[in-house]
Amino acid sequence: MVVCPICSRAVRAADINNHLDSSCEKFVLDESTASSSPLNGTQNNNNNNNPSSQPPSSAQKKRPASAFFQTPSAKRQAITSVQAFNPSQPRGNGAVKAGTKRSYDAGPGCNSPQAGGRTEADGGGQQQDDTAAIPGAAEPRQPGPLAKRAKTNRSAPLAERMRPDSLDDVFGQDLVGPSGVLRALIESDRVPSMILWGGSGTGKTTIARCIARRVGSRFVELNATSSGVAECKKLFAEAANEQGLTGRKTIIFCDEIHRFNKGQQDVFLKPVEAGTITLIGATTENPSFRIQGALLSRCRTFTLQPLAREDLQRILVRALQQEVESGGAALSPLIDDELLHHLSAFADGDARTALNLLELTLSLTTGAAPRDAEPLTKDSLRRALTKTLVYDRAGDQHYDTISAFHKAIRGSDADAALYYLARMLQSGEDPLFVARRLVVVASEDVGLADNALLPLATAAYTAAQQIGMPEARIPLAHCTVALCLAPKSTRAYRGLNNALSALQEPGVAALPVPVHLRNAPTRLLREMGHGSEYKYPPNYRGGRVKQAYLPEGLAGRRFLEERDLGTEVDPDVEMGEAEVG
Repeated sequence: MVVCPICSRAVRAADINNHLDSSCEKFVLDESTASSSPLNGTQNNNNNNNPSSQPPSSAQKKRPASAFFQTPSAKRQAITSVQAFNPSQPRGNGAVKAGTKRSYDAGPGCNSPQAGGRTEADGGGQQQDDTAAIPGAAEPRQPGPLAKRAKTNRSAPLAERMRPDSLDDVFGQDLVGPSGVLRALIESDRVPSMILWGGSGTGKTTIARCIARRVGSRFVELNATSSGVAECKKLFAEAANEQGLTGRKTIIFCDEIHRFNKGQQDVFLKPVEAGTITLIGATTENPSFRIQGALLSRCRTFTLQPLAREDLQRILVRALQQEVESGGAALSPLIDDELLHHLSAFADGDARTALNLLELTLSLTTGAAPRDAEPLTKDSLRRALTKTLVYDRAGDQHYDTISAFHKAIRGSDADAALYYLARMLQSGEDPLFVARRLVVVASEDVGLADNALLPLATAAYTAAQQIGMPEARIPLAHCTVALCLAPKSTRAYRGLNNALSALQEPGVAALPVPVHLRNAPTRLLREMGHGSEYKYPPNYRGGRVKQAYLPEGLAGRRFLEERDLGTEVDPDVEMGEAEVG
């Protein structure tokens, strides 16, 4: 006889599957049968003095379903006896609590947070830093008995050790703030499948792990760069079994989900729609372009903003406090508020970058310097830490910066255009990419106002192609400033757009070309009258002839406007400063 893991009632071992199939309603043994049957390998000898012959207590009758997965009592006693030798651990019944929920992949003996084991709130197998005390917390965590694991966590990067454990410690994201939309969904236990979109170091992974701790669901973490469809399908099957057996939900956090192609993303459609899993996808790319539309419609998209400098500085201060409390090392006088503010400004909204720079600063200031080395100063420390700019040549910053560069030229702001040009070139942007945009600007924005600028832009492209960097920056700057200072005319550009708009009208694209304008390369076409009434303008005085060139259905239609620029007046510009195009 066995105890059903769902209803905790006695069932014959041969009937357990049928009992589960009947929704725990049939094949249940009564108390008399249960007391006279062997249970868990013990035989009832009808001896009243034998404890095994006594009817099961109320606690045994109504054991929770999670007790099926707990550590056997013999092993729990062994663990308790081991903990008795550890003065840092609580003793007695609080050492190992029966029925405490633990993560899906936690092994025997890991069901107690005090025992240093992984709990369900620990993120389903993700190791946590038990030795780090967060400043401002009510009381620091007690170190676990596993010294080896603490040593591994201690060797992890500072950015990983400083990862917050609760949403209250997440700085700079209003979504999970006290009045945030996502925070309200989490607290009401209605976590939807979602896509977290934000730059590096904005807290996507941290928020996903905090959600798993808060809602108490089974948490599985994978990365699209090292996972495949087969592994995902295996996780879906495990999630379905877990939900059917214990009723516990599964949250799958997929980092870098945009690395999955559109076909691989299809594997998430059915389990997400059926509610088998709750998907939390993290991406640094625009979901509109990199996430399949069908999957995007099943998930809510939350945008994480880059962290403000004040938030980054708070993170750095908290990291310093934690390092001092855990390591006991004194800070160098070079590390002050001014340096932290400098690191926060340089990180460009990326908390991971800020913490990595701080960790490098601590290594440079606390290590023993060579005898012949020059003394470290604040200026030399800044130069050593901030040699490169934060720029993504393949992401949104690539397109955002070139867009700002183009619009600065269009607005005749040479200072802003030179700033964005320097920012792109210093970050390793392809100079020919910038030169191609200058050719476009010469025709789109300057246009008919100065026809000499298009040859200048093409010459700048040729020069950049021939000489390369770093000298190519000079002709690019020359052309950029010339385009900024030149008068602007969008007359030709707007005229082309007007003609393209006309082609969207019904029947306009299929209007026949006038007969006198048609080509007549053969005698048959000439006999049909093609080109017979065409007037050759160079044969007439002044080249002036009266002749229709548009199809009959567009006779008299004007596409090229008389004005070079628009007629609207910016209310932020005084009337005397506004120029009429």
